[in-house]
Amino acid sequence: MPKRQRLTRASTRLSQSSQDTPDLKRAADQDESPPLTPTGNAPSSESELDISSPNASHDESQSKDQPSRDSDKDLSHRPKRRRCHETYNFNMKCPTPGCNSLGHLTGKHERHFAISGCPLYHNLSADECKVKAVSREKQDEELKTQDEGNSRHATRHQTPTPKQSRYKEQVAEMRKGRNSGLQKEQKEKHMEHRQTYANTREPLLENITSDYDLELFRKAQARASEDLEKLRIQGQITEGSNMIKTIVFGRFELDTWYHSPYPEEYARLGRLYVCEFCLKYMKSCSVPRHLLLKKGSISVFEVDGKKNKIYCQNLCLLAKLFLDHKTLYYDVEPFLFYVMTEADNTGCHLVGYFSKEKNSFLNYNVSCILTMPQYMRQGFGKMLIDFSYLLSKVEEKVGSPERPLSDLGLISYRSYWKEVLLRYMHNFQGKEISIKEISQETAVNPVDIVSTLQSLQMLKYWKGKHLVLKRQDLIDEWKAKEIKRGNSNKTIDPSSLKWTPPKGT
Repeated sequence: MPKRQRLTRASTRLSQSSQDTPDLKRAADQDESPPLTPTGNAPSSESELDISSPNASHDESQSKDQPSRDSDKDLSHRPKRRRCHETYNFNMKCPTPGCNSLGHLTGKHERHFAISGCPLYHNLSADECKVKAVSREKQDEELKTQDEGNSRHATRHQTPTPKQSRYKEQVAEMRKGRNSGLQKEQKEKHMEHRQTYANTREPLLENITSDYDLELFRKAQARASEDLEKLRIQGQITEGSNMIKTIVFGRFELDTWYHSPYPEEYARLGRLYVCEFCLKYMKSCSVPRHLLLKKGSISVFEVDGKKNKIYCQNLCLLAKLFLDHKTLYYDVEPFLFYVMTEADNTGCHLVGYFSKEKNSFLNYNVSCILTMPQYMRQGFGKMLIDFSYLLSKVEEKVGSPERPLSDLGLISYRSYWKEVLLRYMHNFQGKEISIKEISQETAVNPVDIVSTLQSLQMLKYWKGKHLVLKRQDLIDEWKAKEIKRGNSNKTIDPSSLKWTPPKGT
């Protein structure tokens, strides 16, 4: 065992060299340099920092003038090693994506570990926060000087001084332009910022109010962040206080035993929902949605983009993977989403969806529509289209899909319009067919009706008039396909709809 013998001899030499200074070795252990504080600040005073090192103590022990004093030296007068607070975790980091935890919103600390102190989340840099902190300190000193100059015996109802009156006028002047509204370029900048960062950054606050009010808000943010940092250092805010108490995991609700470093926004909830299949953690177990229609295993739900923003954003991002022309992903609040699902013994599975504006000036009844690839060519696309026109009938409006349509969307709509017109022709018993009457009964826009009739060669211009031709061969062909198809389950039953139009639409 040669390796073990070498270690033994090395440890023997080390013990011999340290026999003369046993106390100094213990002193060196106590004199280690203190780590940074929880906010990243090093000790500033000599009383907090001992600059002596183990090597320096060892050199002193070898001096001839004091050979025996160091071994009997009393180290009780030396300050104890400064330690971080027991709740401080060196592995903590800011939850803001892309943040390195450097800087602080107050400008007084070198590091931060929460959104409340994150300069990046507040669209600032660490240097800007420091500059703002210096400016706030100067303003506070000026106000303090003014307060000291005022008479202590001033009455409560004393009339304002000329200086106070001038300041009041200045504030009123600064606030005049706060309701002027954003310019077009500013609106585009705010919208681009919102779509890029969503909830991971604070919205842009410039130009939406006066500079005076914005500065007051920034001061309040910095003061609140400083108070939270003090509580963190004092230990009143600990990891345990943000501990998740229970998790909902499938059919079970489990009490947790220990702390786990989930992101701060989730750790505050107390109850966390975890998918038992993919282990994704969420704030709620399901999306609050309103069941509009149910037929067999097929259900259609209404989801409000304003109330369920994250779900609708995820739905739009998923749709973009299969739609080339889709450009809107994050601004979902003005839209309603109608989600079709198919149920089995494991739950409701997404079949497709369409969205529509809550207030459409052009009466679009569909803004975006998608059938998941695994459900294509099974009749679900026509079901979604038929359902959108059913809602238009209830609203007593004429609808049309928003342009441009994707290639597959255009094929689906033309097929649907063709089927609707041929069914209308088959059931029509009168002598004269009116495009307006067709539109009112089917809720299809007259423009779409005309384009479909032209593609079917059922619209002719004769003697200065447009005539609709009833082509029996096309009607018979459609009827044969209907008989061959049989009683398909891929149809919408208007009587099963439970829906009233939202107010304001």
